Amino acid sequence: MNTEKTKDPQNTTEMAGMVFHDLSIYLSIYLSIYLSIYLSIYLSIYLSIYLSIYLSIYLSIYLTLCESSGTECRRCCDPAEEAPQYASPYPQYNIVPQINITILKGEKGDTGVRGPYGKMGKSGQSGPRGPHGMKGNKGSIGAPGEPCKSYYAAFSVGRKKALHSNDYYQTMIFDTEFVNLYGHFNMFTGKFFCYVPGIYFFSLNAHTWNQKETYLHLMKNEQEMAILYAQPSDRSIMQSQSLMLELERDDQVWIRLYKGERENAVFSDDFDTYITFSGYLIKAKLEG
Repeated sequence: MNTEKTKDPQNTTEMAGMVFHDLSIYLSIYLSIYLSIYLSIYLSIYLSIYLSIYLSIYLSIYLTLCESSGTECRRCCDPAEEAPQYASPYPQYNIVPQINITILKGEKGDTGVRGPYGKMGKSGQSGPRGPHGMKGNKGSIGAPGEPCKSYYAAFSVGRKKALHSNDYYQTMIFDTEFVNLYGHFNMFTGKFFCYVPGIYFFSLNAHTWNQKETYLHLMKNEQEMAILYAQPSDRSIMQSQSLMLELERDDQVWIRLYKGERENAVFSDDFDTYITFSGYLIKAKLEG
């Protein structure tokens, strides 16, 4: 009875591993040899080409310098002596770049569009004054102007009756009219009304009474502007007062007798005028 030998799986695996190991060794040896040969060949070719190019360039430059100088080549470390002169057998060229402008220059182009205005510059310094021009022709006569306006105001009044004080202030009323231009002085109220603003001059004259006091005020509206005063005396005298006032329209100027707490009086009679009050405009405000 024949007995067949059964294959052992473990032996099969070991044999495969040995074969794979042998193949890897073989491949590594082959690759190392191949690479070493390839690299040596490549490097030798590269170095030979590089050295040949370098040497050819160096020699060409060296020969060119020697030929262009026309002298014997020397080392930098040679003694500082003048080298012998040799005429170069090669022609010498002085290379100067030249461009024919007539070839490059084209035809004149069309005028371009006008550009925008630039910014305004700074003002320059004033120039010297120019000479006087010629005298012009005489102009035509203009139209006549308006007539000049004149302003007047004046009055002069008097009183022929004596006046005694009482318990209140009294406005002196005048009974005689010497001048009353345009009726600006009201004879019924005894007051001057200002219709023309400006500067006025006023004067007051009065006769005192024996043994009595005279006490008068020249008034502007309700304001006391000046006083005419005389103390009691054995004899009577003439007293006067004058001043200038600046008046506005509707101002009033008048004479006031002081009230009776101080007995005073002004003398006059029916035959002569002892009391006068006058005023006139010096300069109207509208005249400028």
